[in-house]
Amino acid sequence: MMMPIVEMREFAGFAPAEQRYIKRSLDIGLARTDAFRRWGRSESENTAIRRQYVAYQDLKALRALIPVEGTPNEVERFLGKLVRLAAHDLEQERLASFSAFRFLYERLLGAKARAYLPAAFCAASALPAIRPERRKLLLQSLSEAAATAPAWSEREPGFYPEYVDDFEAA
Repeated sequence: MMMPIVEMREFAGFAPAEQRYIKRSLDIGLARTDAFRRWGRSESENTAIRRQYVAYQDLKALRALIPVEGTPNEVERFLGKLVRLAAHDLEQERLASFSAFRFLYERLLGAKARAYLPAAFCAASALPAIRPERRKLLLQSLSEAAATAPAWSEREPGFYPEYVDDFEAA
């Protein structure tokens, strides 16, 4: 039971805007609640939530496409969709690092997707839709250890942060 504590500490280290975006994204991606009622504070935020619901429609299909054999065809089908989804999230400018991105996507897709997250993050971060100065910060946030990891844990995440009324309202 030690791992959820480590995951909670990692989450606590993210900026408040990253924490909020991760919780909102999990509500949308895991269909935990009505994100409009919980997170929509303005018309522009409701528009962003609507776009996120549309972008996240592929999550179920994406989970089924996680490569099993690692063949080029499997990887291509999976990574293409994953990069498109990652680009959507990175374009929102709410996730400032690979760590926050990985934290979110481990929960949206599961542990089996971990090995593909550095590649998807790099590809999405390098797209022209990401402002050059932001692109640099994102790419620099990927550590050498994460980029060159020989293996990834297959243990599923144990901590899924949720909205807390008193804290979020403050």
